[in-house]
Amino acid sequence: MVGAAAYRTDGSAVFVAAAAVVAVAWSAWWRPASSVAVLLTVLTIALDGPAEMFTALAGLSAAAYLVLRHTNPTAPTMASAVGFTAAGTVAVAMPATLPWLPMAAPLAVLVGYLVAVRPYLAARH
Repeated sequence: MVGAAAYRTDGSAVFVAAAAVVAVAWSAWWRPASSVAVLLTVLTIALDGPAEMFTALAGLSAAAYLVLRHTNPTAPTMASAVGFTAAGTVAVAMPATLPWLPMAAPLAVLVGYLVAVRPYLAARH
């Protein structure tokens, strides 16, 4: 996670990445340090802005790391993490030349949410 985020960093991002590595090591004894490590990794990405694929790898690694540190992983959890990473990677890799695309994104998220919640709403009635 930190390695993917800190690849070819310089400046202050190196120090934040080093703090994230320390937090990862510290999380072996104190579980909440894993959340601090992920937040420091996000800060490393925000400060330096690595390539999209390294950011996607760091995000997938962070999700898996938090699941492993705080609970038992399940197949749906990991499939969701990989699926969202793949969808985000495809969205970043595809050039957006359509000016109306940012306006359609909230509607697509709303439709996806309604499709995901539909089985729970049907069970109520």
